[in-house]
Order: sequence, then C-alpha cells, then structure tokens
Amino acid sequence: MKIISNAVSKWSRWLLLLGWIPTFILLAYWVAQPDSVSAAAARKPIMVSRIYTGADGQTHVEEYEVPLTPQRDGSSTELAEILAVESIQFRRTSPDYFIDWHNAPRRQYVITLSGESEVEFGDGTKLRLYPGHILLAEDTTGQGHISRALGDEDRISIFIPID
Repeated sequence: MKIISNAVSKWSRWLLLLGWIPTFILLAYWVAQPDSVSAAAARKPIMVSRIYTGADGQTHVEEYEVPLTPQRDGSSTELAEILAVESIQFRRTSPDYFIDWHNAPRRQYVITLSGESEVEFGDGTKLRLYPGHILLAEDTTGQGHISRALGDEDRISIFIPID
C-alpha cells in the first residue's frame, strides 16, 4: 500500500507542477505587454459613423473615435466636449421601413437604441445600424442614401439635431 501511496504522491507533485507552468507562461506574457496594449484592451472607444457628401456629390462614410478627456477628480469618468443641440426626437420605425434616395434633413446624430437598419450608398456600400450604434448624418446635399429596416422588430432610435 505504501508503494501505491508514494507513486500517487509523486504523480500528484508532477501534475501540480505542470499545472503551474501554463499559469506562469500566461502571467509572463501579460506582464510583458506594453501599457498601451493593456490600456487599449481595458477601455472600449466610442465610435461614430459619419456620413457626408464628398466632392463627387456622393455620400460617403468614415468612422472616427470620439476624443475623451479623463476627469481630474480621480474618478474613472472620461468626457467628450459638450455639443450644442437644438432638440431631441425619439423615433420608432417598423420592419417595413424603407426610404429610397434621400438626404439628411439637417446635421444630426442618430443613435440606435433597439432593432436594426441599414444605410446604402451610391457605390453599393451598406452600413448596418445596430443597438448602441452612433451615426452622424451630414449628407444634406448630393445623391444622398437609402435607408431600410433589417430584421423583424421595430427600430427605436434618437435623433439629435446639431448646430
């Protein structure tokens, strides 16, 4: 019985040792990462899809990150610059929603709260608008874009006109 006990004890030590090796490898990898990599992985940027009229008269899209400034009070809050807005409008569209070629009626943010839709551009590119997506519509001239619902549920969004 003592022989079996010694063998189990010996194997247990090896298994315990081998179990720690992957842990040490992962720990060493994590410690070796530059601070910028760790910080980028920790905070998700706020992204905006901007649609605008290019010099060719076509609507184009670009993505940009909202610049945020950490607060001096030591809190974990970061704030963007304050934007002047005129109003806010809530909107619900059905799954049948479709608007053929049109321009944005004014410069405005459109934030999707629930449901999905897409915006199509002259070159066939499509931009999916999903819950949490922020769109800055600035294509008030030119060919414009097509808007349509995706899925089988209503889309709830907020329109925020800006100066």
